[in-house]
Amino acid sequence: MLDKLEKQRTYALVGHGGAGKTSVAEMLQYNCKAIQRLGKIEEGTTSLDFEPEEIKRRGSVQPGFASLKWEKNQHFLVDTPGDNNFIGDISYLLTAVDGVVFVIDAIDGAKPLTKKIWAETRKLNLPAIFFINKMDRERADYDMAYQSLINFLSIKPVPLYLPIGAESNFKGVVDLLDNKAYIFGEDGAMTAGEIPEDMADMVEELREAAVENIAESDEVLMEKYLEEGSLTTEEMYQGLHAGVLSGEIVPICAGAALENKGGQKLLESIQQLLPSPLEREEWQGEDGSSRKSHPDENLSAFVFKTITDPFAGHLSVMRVLSGKISPDMTVFNPVKDEKEKLGQLLFMEGKKQTPVKGELGPGSIVAAPKLKKTTTGDTLCKEGDKFTLMKEDLPPCILSYALAAEEKGEEDKVFSAVQRLLDEDVNLNLARNEDTGDMLLSGMGQLHIETAVEKARRRYKARIVLKTPKIPYRETIKGKAEVQGRYKKQTGGRGQFGDCWIRLEPRQRGEGYEFEDAIVGGAIPKQYIPAVDKGIQETAAKGVIAGYPVVDFKITLYDGSYHNVDSSEMAFKVAGSLAFKKAVEQCKPVLLEPIVLIQVYVPDEYMGDVIGDLSSKRGKVLGSDSDKGVTEVRAHVPMSEILQYAQDIRSMTGGQGTFTLEFDHYEECPGPIAEKVIAESKAGHED
Repeated sequence: MLDKLEKQRTYALVGHGGAGKTSVAEMLQYNCKAIQRLGKIEEGTTSLDFEPEEIKRRGSVQPGFASLKWEKNQHFLVDTPGDNNFIGDISYLLTAVDGVVFVIDAIDGAKPLTKKIWAETRKLNLPAIFFINKMDRERADYDMAYQSLINFLSIKPVPLYLPIGAESNFKGVVDLLDNKAYIFGEDGAMTAGEIPEDMADMVEELREAAVENIAESDEVLMEKYLEEGSLTTEEMYQGLHAGVLSGEIVPICAGAALENKGGQKLLESIQQLLPSPLEREEWQGEDGSSRKSHPDENLSAFVFKTITDPFAGHLSVMRVLSGKISPDMTVFNPVKDEKEKLGQLLFMEGKKQTPVKGELGPGSIVAAPKLKKTTTGDTLCKEGDKFTLMKEDLPPCILSYALAAEEKGEEDKVFSAVQRLLDEDVNLNLARNEDTGDMLLSGMGQLHIETAVEKARRRYKARIVLKTPKIPYRETIKGKAEVQGRYKKQTGGRGQFGDCWIRLEPRQRGEGYEFEDAIVGGAIPKQYIPAVDKGIQETAAKGVIAGYPVVDFKITLYDGSYHNVDSSEMAFKVAGSLAFKKAVEQCKPVLLEPIVLIQVYVPDEYMGDVIGDLSSKRGKVLGSDSDKGVTEVRAHVPMSEILQYAQDIRSMTGGQGTFTLEFDHYEECPGPIAEKVIAESKAGHED
């Protein structure tokens, strides 16, 4: 098994949306003979983007998986989404691989999201290869794309393959280390050729620079290079492999995935340069323990994704961290403190699955159907040898929408349908707002939430309406009043009578509700006093001026009267309610709006734009700090102004900005805005 594992590769295709990651995945599958023809995103025929939502949007909304054989060597590939809405779990996906292939667009070069994903790969110490794609497209510019890697990512790229021509004239690549040209033929075939004369000087210069960079990655190689002035091809690849693993060298390949140009060379680079699972650093456990990435260790496997298959049901996709896994094993889930029977294990090729036969070692990515308790983020291990992988925290949800059923009475069906999506998408959250009654679906952005709702409609036939959530305003008072609440009703027999005098006064913000019983002399019998309190609290919960809860006030019940026959708890409850409504109207009632604390993280150059935008949203900037080119801006902003902030920050910063939100406090709502909210509330009640 060790020989096979030394040649095994487990890697992810990463990069910004539109760079062609899924097309590169098609090219790699085609060259490995896993598929018979190259699919196209535009035609909805790629093997890894098969969900209707992906075909409709022409882009990945969930990771795709493939198990490939390249020259008898096992490759496990993860094709990741490239949209901010769908990469909230990128740290889980990258934890499952040993290296990454960064796909860059030759037309636009590196984009802001590239920087974000690069930072994640650096945090996890993952070796990387870059593939400059779309060299056959109009406006393709290798030099621009290459330079963008230096400018955006501050890396030291080392070109391995230099394109010959561009756009419709892209006809081959020069292998700088072998010092040979390869000309593309039909269906991606390559034949060795002469290096074009007009490229000879540039090739020589770049080759010399590449060899120097490689030599610098190893002291022995550097010494030999200084003494002899050259390295053998084997030595160059040895030094290149070491430099890639340390992160000092970032190799650059080039090609055109749609025409299968450069696929074989990319696979060769992956095989030669990315690490095997045996070269992986030890896995760290939450309890401080560690596991070697080796088949002789006890089993541990990280469940990094859950997907839903129409036939197999829930599939728990896992990466084997250590030890060996095989079908029909019984494993232990220390997170849930439960045993799990694995049953059949599956290799994945898009939506196709192939049963696993025999044992698999570290680095393997497999799916286990229908596990009872296991969810995304769990670790599976051998019972009696507990191990829980220490993993990155997932980012918080940044946008919420309210869900409703198209028809009354179907609310439970809607809730149940969306709840089932949470198992496969750890970046979704479903909760009910007790104040507004809204069913809130939270996610990483508008597109993320809309796509989730589309899935729920399609899979579970749930008729869902997506609405902007209600803002949980509050009402309070600024003045004092003493009023009488009197309820008298005579209906022929026994009547209803309750009479109370209350004093209403404001409390400090956040102090809540206080009720004081100041009755003396039995003006109101003790058994009726709780009824007055209850009537006031129930009315306060429903609101007086706009239908929002009244908060931060004190009630003093100081007088009243009763009737020996007609008085009852219900009568005094109504009397308390009437008194409270009357008192609020005399106490200068105001509307309070929720204020959130927002922390925005952007490159320094966008700080001014962000602060200006927050100020335009009635925000109060609390301060800012800059560290290594990233500025953190802290501000208090009304919740009503920030609901669409995910789109705003993406537009302002080209996708480079991130933020967190949390409720902080309530403040009095400005007059014009309060009037509008009150008017809308009254109109809603009239409807």
